Amino acid sequence: MKQFAVLSLIAFTFASTLSAQNNRYPFDVKISGKGKQSIIFIPGFASSGEVWNETKAIYERDHTCYTLTMAGFAGTSAQENPTFKSWEDGIAKYISDYKIRKPIIIGHSMGGGLALAIASDYPGLPLKIIVVDALPCLAAAMNPAFASKPDIDCSPITKQITAASQDEFYAMQQQSIKRLMEDATRQEMVVGWSMKCDRNTFGQMYCDFSNTDLRQKISGITCPAMVLLEFPFVNLKSAIAEQYQNLKTADLRYATKGLHFIMYDDTKWYDEQLADFIR
Repeated sequence: MKQFAVLSLIAFTFASTLSAQNNRYPFDVKISGKGKQSIIFIPGFASSGEVWNETKAIYERDHTCYTLTMAGFAGTSAQENPTFKSWEDGIAKYISDYKIRKPIIIGHSMGGGLALAIASDYPGLPLKIIVVDALPCLAAAMNPAFASKPDIDCSPITKQITAASQDEFYAMQQQSIKRLMEDATRQEMVVGWSMKCDRNTFGQMYCDFSNTDLRQKISGITCPAMVLLEFPFVNLKSAIAEQYQNLKTADLRYATKGLHFIMYDDTKWYDEQLADFIR
């Protein structure tokens, strides 16, 4: 009986240590595969790391893969006062703390924005980055004169998001997904991720990311950078090229079909671009 109590105490202490260790970083991480070259996968706004399942299955054969789900998204535990900058710094800290040497960083949507920010502020960290359908400044796509506010108040948006009933929030996500993905077989899965989000995190990060402008910052990126853009963005080529003009290593490529979730809507083309750039 005494031995059982000791073992239980050890197990509890170990679990608590793991929990504390995880709370040092603004994400949950799953590590898979084995290889000298590492890949960091960062999902987009409100998404689970599961968005990378099919991609990861290809590369974990000969790469070590670190798949993140950001805190408060898709059922992960929320943390207080999340910001885009604190998430960027948290990912960079994890790479440094665990001595992940020159990883390839792949980010979708807001995750692509985080990849750009990390490569800008920590140019020595990544070997190369892949940005899947993200812009340095999303708001400027609709308003070229946009200027981010240094002390933006996100409370109105957060209150609106948290005040919505489950049915109202579900209806909002159902409307949004049709503008983001053509593959109807996966729409409910992605909506489900949003429904599992912490609403405060959802509102805060929606507001903060909408206020983020990396157009000048990306001039600090020195590693190769491939940017995959959804098919409709072909009609905005000049505006997108202007947004990326300070990223001297940029390789902009436009999908042949589909919408924002390129990995689902134009899978064959997407896989070919990654294989070309990574290998």
